[in-house]
Amino acid sequence: MRNDEPTSRYLTAGLPGTGGSIKESAEDFMVEELPLYLPCGEGGHTYALIEKRGITTLEAIRRLARALKVPEREVGYAGMKDSRGVTRQTVSLPRVAPEEVRALELPGIAVLSAERHRNKLRLGHLAGNRFLIRVRGVVPEALSRAGEILAVLTRRGVPNRFGEQRYGVQGNSHLIGRAMLAGDWRGAVDLLIGDPTKVEGEGWRGAIDAYRRGEIEESIRLFPGHCRTEREVLQRLAKRPGDFERAFQSVHPRLKKLYLSACQSHLFDQVVAARIDSLDTVLAGDLAWKHENGACFLVEDAAVEAPRAARFEISPTGPIFGCRMTPASEEVGEREGALLAAAGLTPASFDLPGGLRMEGERRPLRVPVGDPRTEVDADGLVLEFSLPKGSYATAVLREIMKPE
Repeated sequence: MRNDEPTSRYLTAGLPGTGGSIKESAEDFMVEELPLYLPCGEGGHTYALIEKRGITTLEAIRRLARALKVPEREVGYAGMKDSRGVTRQTVSLPRVAPEEVRALELPGIAVLSAERHRNKLRLGHLAGNRFLIRVRGVVPEALSRAGEILAVLTRRGVPNRFGEQRYGVQGNSHLIGRAMLAGDWRGAVDLLIGDPTKVEGEGWRGAIDAYRRGEIEESIRLFPGHCRTEREVLQRLAKRPGDFERAFQSVHPRLKKLYLSACQSHLFDQVVAARIDSLDTVLAGDLAWKHENGACFLVEDAAVEAPRAARFEISPTGPIFGCRMTPASEEVGEREGALLAAAGLTPASFDLPGGLRMEGERRPLRVPVGDPRTEVDADGLVLEFSLPKGSYATAVLREIMKPE
C-alpha cells in the first residue's frame, strides 16, 4: 500500500456512468443536516437552523459572530459544509436570545428557526445528511444507469472516501498538513501561498509569483481580499523575514486543524483505493465497525464474521492516523504501517502541542446509502439520498457519474 496508491478506482467499475456535471447553480446541490437531537427550549445557547448559500460554514460563523458580538470560537456547529450549493445546518450561539437571532438579515444566510438549548453544539453532533442533487448534461440512459449503480451501492456500500473536496481549492491541503506534522514550516507556508497555475485571477496569480520572487510586500498588495489567511501570514513574514514558523502561527486554529485532518483523510483514501474490490469483506486482523453503534472489534476469524459483513452489520475500517489510534493487526496492520512510513510519519508525529494534537480513530471503509431516489426532468438527473455523518455525497456521485 504505497503513499502514491491511486485513488480513482471505482467499486462499480463494471457499470457505465451517467456523465454530466453538478453545481451549475446553487439549487443543483442541496444538503440538509439530520440532527442527532432537537433543542429543548431552555438553556444558555440558542440553536439556529440556518440556510446558507455561496459561503463556507466558517464564513457563516464569522458573519453570525460579528453580527451578534460573540467570539467565533464560542459558536458551535455539527459539521463543515462547502461554499457551493444550498445548505441547511444548525449552529449554536451563546448568550444571545432566539428573537435576536431570528431578526438577523445577513448576506448569504437566512435564519429559519432559533430555539434555546443547554449545551454548545459540538462537531459530530448530527445523525447524517440528506442530499438533493441535480446532475446536468447526462447521457440518455442516465436513469437506468444510476439505478443499477445505486442498487450495487445499496447492497455493497458506498466507498467512504473523503475525496478531493477535502483538499482545498488548490488540492494541497493534505500537503500543508503533512508539512506541519514534519515541522517543515517553510514548506507549509510555500504550500499555503500556493501555485499560480491552480488559481484564477491575474491579481491572485501575480501575488503568488511575487512571493516566489521574494517580494513579500508586493505579494501582500496583490493578494485578493478573500485571501485573508495568506495576507496575515505574509504580514508576519515581512516583519520577521525567514521566521516561517512564527508566520504560520497566524493561521486560524480551525484552519490548522483542517490541514492536519486533510492529511489524515488523504492517507485514509489510499486505504479505500487499495481495498476497493473488497470493501464488504473483513479480513483477519481488521478492526471491524459495528454500524449499529460505531464500536470496533478485532476480527480474529474472518470466516466467522463474513455473514455479518454480508448483512451490512459490520464493515472493515481504515486508519485515521493519530497518536492514540488503535492499529489493525496481522497483514492489514503491516500495510497500514507501511503507508504511514512512506509518508515520512509515525504515530508520534500527530502528538502536536497548542491544541493541535490529533489522537486518531478508525473509520469504516464503506457506509450505507439511505433511501435513494432517482428521476429525470427537463434539466437532467435528480438524485436524492442520505448518508451517515462524516460521509460525502461526492463518493456516491463519482460512482454514478464516473467523471474520470
